[in-house]
Amino acid sequence: MFFPEYRARRTRRDANLRRMVRETHLRVDDLIYPMFSAFGENIKKEIPSMPGIYQQSIENIVAEAKEVYELGIPAVILFGIPEAKDAVGSDAYSETGIIQETIRAIKKAVPELTVITDVCMCEYTDHGHCGIIHEGDVDNDETLKLLAAEALSHAQAGADIVAPSDMMDGRVAAIREILDANGFSHIPVMSYAVKYASAYYGPFRDAADSTPQFGDRRSYQMDPANRREAFREAALDVTECADFLMVKPALSYLDILRDIKDRFDLPLVAYNVSGEYSMIKAAAEKGWIDGDRVMLETLLGMKRAGADLIITYHAKEAAALLK
Repeated sequence: MFFPEYRARRTRRDANLRRMVRETHLRVDDLIYPMFSAFGENIKKEIPSMPGIYQQSIENIVAEAKEVYELGIPAVILFGIPEAKDAVGSDAYSETGIIQETIRAIKKAVPELTVITDVCMCEYTDHGHCGIIHEGDVDNDETLKLLAAEALSHAQAGADIVAPSDMMDGRVAAIREILDANGFSHIPVMSYAVKYASAYYGPFRDAADSTPQFGDRRSYQMDPANRREAFREAALDVTECADFLMVKPALSYLDILRDIKDRFDLPLVAYNVSGEYSMIKAAAEKGWIDGDRVMLETLLGMKRAGADLIITYHAKEAAALLK
């Protein structure tokens, strides 16, 4: 095909032609909205680095969950800010923990909304790391016991999907085993299979009050320079019976999204993380970009790279524009 006989612009000539040949589609069904549930009452505290996103007490979380459902967004993912933290993150697996109570409240008010729960320890430990500390680092195998207990407690409270984000070796198998043994073989595991030690998480740590009190998370989160390691991490989780795979962050790792999509036949989730959200918001506020168009283009890029689902703080505004 050569010019002038072939003219690529023919199918771009008007809106209907462009719709007819469009290869990638972004839909409301693709979106998952993150929410931060805080202990207490009458709390709706905007996160300074994430305009429009709040730490909220349960009654306000429920009100927003209703709004999310009415927009057609199929799912939320919950993160918790407990009343108190300790060295072993007790609130994470307590029957009356902040997330467990939030799950019950949402499922009572909006039973059709799918509730996904983040399974990790960093929001609940006083040191801010993702597990039990031994000799200055996270003890992988001791942490597995707590992660399994946390996932089970979420399932017992009514969670529809559990999503381990800790990056401990073997956590998908540990969670699958305890769920199956306790009558929850129907609950899927959405694994943060490929999670990089990224600077893009900064605003999230403000949102979840989860900044490490010492060191960093590079001994368990992945080196941003590594590509092939992502294949090994994802393969391990597939072997351990994960039901979804996730890549986090998304925007700087679109190549990894495509790699994982091409190699594994499981639903693939992209996490459009806090730093990515905040950059768009800040630039739009300055008037440097058209925030809505850049936001939709960014999410579409994640779909084009291979994501089936996108966890994004933009979910509500994207849903309103896509309807």
